[in-house]
Amino acid sequence: MKLLEAKDHSEMSRLAADIILEQVRNKSNSVLGLATGGTVLKTYQELILNHKENDISFAQVRTFNLDEYVGLSIKHENSYHSYMQKHLFNHIDIQFSNTFLPNGEAEDLERECISYEAMIDHMGGIDLQLLGIGQNGHIGFNEPGTSFDSKTHIIKLEESTKLANSRYFNSLDEVPTHAVTMGISTIMQSKKILLLASGQHKASILHQLFKSDVTPDIPATILRNHPNVIIIADQEALSELNQLEGNVYAQ
Repeated sequence: MKLLEAKDHSEMSRLAADIILEQVRNKSNSVLGLATGGTVLKTYQELILNHKENDISFAQVRTFNLDEYVGLSIKHENSYHSYMQKHLFNHIDIQFSNTFLPNGEAEDLERECISYEAMIDHMGGIDLQLLGIGQNGHIGFNEPGTSFDSKTHIIKLEESTKLANSRYFNSLDEVPTHAVTMGISTIMQSKKILLLASGQHKASILHQLFKSDVTPDIPATILRNHPNVIIIADQEALSELNQLEGNVYAQ
Protein backbone atom coordinates (compact mmCIF):
# COMPACT_ATOMS: atom_id res chain seq x y z
CA MET A 1 0.00 0.00 0.00
CA LYS A 2 1.12 3.53 -0.73
CA LEU A 3 0.27 6.10 1.94
CA LEU A 4 0.05 9.79 1.10
CA GLU A 5 -0.01 12.24 3.97
CA ALA A 6 -2.17 15.33 3.49
CA LYS A 7 -2.10 18.41 5.70
CA ASP A 8 -5.86 18.48 6.18
CA HIS A 9 -9.18 17.33 4.75
CA SER A 10 -9.07 19.85 1.91
CA GLU A 11 -5.65 18.74 0.71
CA MET A 12 -6.69 15.09 1.03
CA SER A 13 -9.67 15.83 -1.19
CA ARG A 14 -7.61 17.61 -3.84
CA LEU A 15 -5.11 14.75 -3.98
CA ALA A 16 -7.93 12.22 -4.28
CA ALA A 17 -9.61 14.19 -7.05
CA ASP A 18 -6.32 14.43 -8.94
CA ILE A 19 -5.98 10.63 -8.93
CA ILE A 20 -9.57 10.14 -10.11
CA LEU A 21 -9.16 12.77 -12.83
CA GLU A 22 -5.96 11.14 -14.02
CA GLN A 23 -7.84 7.86 -14.34
CA VAL A 24 -10.57 9.52 -16.42
CA ARG A 25 -8.07 11.33 -18.64
CA ASN A 26 -6.19 8.11 -19.30
CA LYS A 27 -9.34 6.10 -19.95
CA SER A 28 -12.40 8.16 -20.85
CA ASN A 29 -14.81 5.25 -20.33
CA SER A 30 -13.38 4.24 -16.97
CA VAL A 31 -15.51 2.27 -14.53
CA LEU A 32 -15.37 4.11 -11.22
CA GLY A 33 -16.47 2.62 -7.92
CA LEU A 34 -17.91 5.41 -5.80
CA ALA A 35 -18.53 5.94 -2.10
CA THR A 36 -20.77 8.18 -0.03
CA GLY A 37 -20.50 9.94 3.32
CA GLY A 38 -18.76 12.97 4.71
CA THR A 39 -15.21 11.92 3.89
CA VAL A 40 -15.67 12.04 0.10
CA LEU A 41 -17.85 15.17 -0.18
CA LYS A 42 -15.02 17.60 -0.89
CA THR A 43 -13.48 15.16 -3.35
CA TYR A 44 -16.69 15.30 -5.35
CA GLN A 45 -16.67 19.09 -5.09
CA GLU A 46 -13.18 19.09 -6.58
CA LEU A 47 -14.34 16.86 -9.45
CA ILE A 48 -17.24 19.21 -10.16
CA LEU A 49 -14.90 22.21 -10.11
CA ASN A 50 -12.54 20.57 -12.59
CA HIS A 51 -15.44 19.62 -14.84
CA LYS A 52 -16.67 23.22 -14.94
CA GLU A 53 -13.34 25.05 -15.08
CA ASN A 54 -11.17 22.63 -17.03
CA ASP A 55 -13.77 20.92 -19.25
CA ILE A 56 -13.05 17.49 -17.78
CA SER A 57 -15.72 15.23 -19.29
CA PHE A 58 -17.40 12.29 -17.57
CA ALA A 59 -19.68 11.60 -20.54
CA GLN A 60 -18.34 8.09 -21.11
CA VAL A 61 -17.59 7.18 -17.48
CA ARG A 62 -19.52 4.33 -15.86
CA THR A 63 -20.01 4.27 -12.08
CA PHE A 64 -20.98 1.71 -9.46
CA ASN A 65 -21.72 2.75 -5.91
CA LEU A 66 -20.65 0.62 -2.99
CA ASP A 67 -23.98 0.35 -1.25
CA GLU A 68 -27.52 1.45 -0.54
CA TYR A 69 -29.84 1.15 2.45
CA VAL A 70 -32.47 -1.59 2.39
CA GLY A 71 -36.06 -0.35 2.44
CA LEU A 72 -35.25 3.32 1.88
CA SER A 73 -36.88 4.93 -1.14
CA ILE A 74 -34.39 6.14 -3.73
CA LYS A 75 -36.15 9.52 -3.46
CA HIS A 76 -35.55 9.72 0.29
CA GLU A 77 -33.17 12.54 1.11
CA ASN A 78 -30.82 10.13 2.90
CA SER A 79 -30.73 7.43 0.24
CA TYR A 80 -27.42 7.09 -1.52
CA HIS A 81 -29.22 7.57 -4.83
CA SER A 82 -30.19 11.05 -3.60
CA TYR A 83 -26.71 11.67 -2.20
CA MET A 84 -25.03 10.94 -5.52
CA GLN A 85 -27.48 13.07 -7.51
CA LYS A 86 -27.12 15.99 -5.10
CA HIS A 87 -23.38 15.91 -4.60
CA LEU A 88 -22.03 14.75 -7.98
CA PHE A 89 -24.19 13.47 -10.82
CA ASN A 90 -26.38 16.57 -11.22
CA HIS A 91 -23.29 18.76 -11.63
CA ILE A 92 -21.25 16.90 -14.26
CA ASP A 93 -21.94 15.60 -17.77
CA ILE A 94 -22.25 11.95 -16.80
CA GLN A 95 -25.06 9.97 -18.42
CA PHE A 96 -27.47 8.81 -15.72
CA SER A 97 -27.87 5.54 -17.63
CA ASN A 98 -24.20 4.86 -16.86
CA THR A 99 -24.62 5.28 -13.10
CA PHE A 100 -25.46 2.22 -11.05
CA LEU A 101 -26.44 1.80 -7.41
CA PRO A 102 -27.94 -1.21 -5.64
CA ASN A 103 -31.73 -1.12 -5.38
CA GLY A 104 -32.55 -1.39 -1.70
CA GLU A 105 -36.27 -1.53 -2.53
CA ALA A 106 -36.00 -4.57 -4.78
CA GLU A 107 -38.68 -7.20 -4.16
CA ASP A 108 -36.04 -9.92 -4.40
CA LEU A 109 -32.91 -8.57 -2.71
CA GLU A 110 -30.91 -11.73 -3.28
CA ARG A 111 -31.56 -11.48 -7.02
CA GLU A 112 -30.66 -7.78 -6.88
CA CYS A 113 -27.26 -8.68 -5.38
CA ILE A 114 -26.61 -11.25 -8.11
CA SER A 115 -27.67 -8.81 -10.84
CA TYR A 116 -25.49 -6.02 -9.47
CA GLU A 117 -22.48 -8.30 -9.37
CA ALA A 118 -23.19 -9.45 -12.93
CA MET A 119 -23.45 -5.85 -14.16
CA ILE A 120 -20.03 -5.02 -12.71
CA ASP A 121 -18.59 -8.05 -14.50
CA HIS A 122 -20.38 -7.05 -17.73
CA MET A 123 -18.68 -3.63 -17.61
CA GLY A 124 -15.28 -5.26 -17.30
CA GLY A 125 -14.79 -4.72 -13.59
CA ILE A 126 -13.96 -1.57 -11.65
CA ASP A 127 -10.91 0.41 -12.75
CA LEU A 128 -10.69 2.63 -9.67
CA GLN A 129 -12.59 2.06 -6.43
CA LEU A 130 -12.99 4.95 -3.99
CA LEU A 131 -13.36 3.96 -0.34
CA GLY A 132 -13.79 5.46 3.07
CA ILE A 133 -13.16 3.48 6.23
CA GLY A 134 -15.52 3.01 9.15
CA GLN A 135 -14.35 3.41 12.71
CA ASN A 136 -14.84 -0.34 13.13
CA GLY A 137 -12.84 -1.04 9.98
CA HIS A 138 -15.70 -1.61 7.58
CA ILE A 139 -15.25 -0.89 3.88
CA GLY A 140 -18.47 -0.43 2.00
CA PHE A 141 -20.92 -1.74 4.57
CA ASN A 142 -18.87 -4.90 5.11
CA GLU A 143 -18.98 -5.04 8.88
CA PRO A 144 -16.44 -6.91 11.08
CA GLY A 145 -16.73 -10.65 10.55
CA THR A 146 -17.71 -10.40 6.87
CA SER A 147 -16.04 -13.09 4.77
CA PHE A 148 -13.20 -11.94 2.57
CA ASP A 149 -14.81 -14.07 -0.17
CA SER A 150 -18.09 -12.17 -0.06
CA LYS A 151 -19.74 -10.83 -3.21
CA THR A 152 -22.50 -8.19 -3.29
CA HIS A 153 -24.80 -9.10 -0.41
CA ILE A 154 -27.22 -7.93 2.27
CA ILE A 155 -25.65 -6.91 5.57
CA LYS A 156 -27.06 -6.09 8.98
CA LEU A 157 -25.55 -2.82 10.15
CA GLU A 158 -23.78 -2.74 13.49
CA GLU A 159 -25.01 -0.33 16.13
CA SER A 160 -21.77 1.66 15.84
CA THR A 161 -22.37 2.11 12.12
CA LYS A 162 -25.98 3.13 12.65
CA LEU A 163 -24.88 5.59 15.32
CA ALA A 164 -22.24 7.11 13.03
CA ASN A 165 -24.84 7.53 10.26
CA SER A 166 -27.60 8.79 12.55
CA ARG A 167 -26.33 12.36 12.17
CA TYR A 168 -27.97 12.36 8.74
CA PHE A 169 -31.36 11.29 10.15
CA ASN A 170 -33.72 12.80 12.70
CA SER A 171 -33.01 9.98 15.15
CA LEU A 172 -31.16 6.70 15.53
CA ASP A 173 -34.45 4.84 15.13
CA GLU A 174 -34.81 6.18 11.58
CA VAL A 175 -31.50 4.68 10.40
CA PRO A 176 -32.16 1.54 8.33
CA THR A 177 -31.00 -1.71 9.92
CA HIS A 178 -29.73 -3.36 6.72
CA ALA A 179 -27.98 -2.44 3.49
CA VAL A 180 -27.00 -3.93 0.16
CA THR A 181 -23.25 -3.67 -0.24
CA MET A 182 -20.52 -4.72 -2.61
CA GLY A 183 -18.68 -7.62 -1.05
CA ILE A 184 -15.07 -7.60 0.01
CA SER A 185 -14.13 -9.91 -2.87
CA THR A 186 -15.87 -7.52 -5.28
CA ILE A 187 -13.90 -4.57 -3.92
CA MET A 188 -10.63 -6.51 -4.04
CA GLN A 189 -11.14 -7.30 -7.74
CA SER A 190 -10.88 -3.57 -8.54
CA LYS A 191 -7.77 -2.73 -10.53
CA LYS A 192 -6.89 0.20 -8.25
CA ILE A 193 -8.22 1.20 -4.83
CA LEU A 194 -8.16 4.69 -3.33
CA LEU A 195 -8.98 4.89 0.39
CA LEU A 196 -9.50 8.19 2.19
CA ALA A 197 -9.28 8.84 5.94
CA SER A 198 -9.75 12.17 7.67
CA GLY A 199 -10.03 13.34 11.25
CA GLN A 200 -8.93 12.29 14.70
CA HIS A 201 -11.84 9.83 14.96
CA LYS A 202 -10.21 7.72 12.21
CA ALA A 203 -6.76 7.65 13.84
CA SER A 204 -7.27 4.43 15.80
CA ILE A 205 -8.64 2.39 12.91
CA LEU A 206 -5.98 3.68 10.52
CA HIS A 207 -3.32 2.56 12.98
CA GLN A 208 -4.98 -0.87 13.13
CA LEU A 209 -5.15 -1.06 9.35
CA PHE A 210 -1.36 -1.02 9.20
CA LYS A 211 -0.43 -2.68 12.49
CA SER A 212 -3.02 -5.43 12.99
CA ASP A 213 -3.09 -8.87 11.40
CA VAL A 214 -5.12 -9.29 8.22
CA THR A 215 -8.40 -10.43 9.73
CA PRO A 216 -12.14 -10.31 8.95
CA ASP A 217 -12.52 -8.71 12.38
CA ILE A 218 -11.04 -5.58 10.74
CA PRO A 219 -12.30 -5.88 7.17
CA ALA A 220 -10.10 -3.09 5.77
CA THR A 221 -6.94 -5.05 6.61
CA ILE A 222 -7.57 -7.21 3.51
CA LEU A 223 -6.46 -4.21 1.46
CA ARG A 224 -2.89 -5.07 2.43
CA ASN A 225 -3.20 -8.02 0.04
CA HIS A 226 -4.17 -5.85 -2.94
CA PRO A 227 -1.36 -4.93 -5.38
CA ASN A 228 -2.48 -1.35 -6.07
CA VAL A 229 -3.85 0.57 -3.08
CA ILE A 230 -3.34 4.27 -2.38
CA ILE A 231 -4.35 5.61 1.02
CA ILE A 232 -4.64 9.36 1.49
CA ALA A 233 -4.96 10.46 5.10
CA ASP A 234 -4.73 13.82 6.78
CA GLN A 235 -2.48 14.56 9.74
CA GLU A 236 -5.23 14.03 12.31
CA ALA A 237 -6.05 10.58 10.93
CA LEU A 238 -2.34 9.69 10.97
CA SER A 239 -1.76 10.91 14.52
CA GLU A 240 -1.55 7.40 16.03
CA LEU A 241 0.67 5.99 13.31
CA ASN A 242 4.41 6.00 13.67
CA GLN A 243 5.99 6.88 10.38
CA LEU A 244 6.20 3.75 8.25
CA GLU A 245 9.55 3.95 6.53
CA GLY A 246 9.23 3.77 2.78
CA ASN A 247 5.45 4.14 2.81
CA VAL A 248 4.70 7.68 3.93
CA TYR A 249 4.97 10.34 1.26
CA ALA A 250 4.31 13.84 2.58
CA GLN A 251 2.71 16.11 -0.02
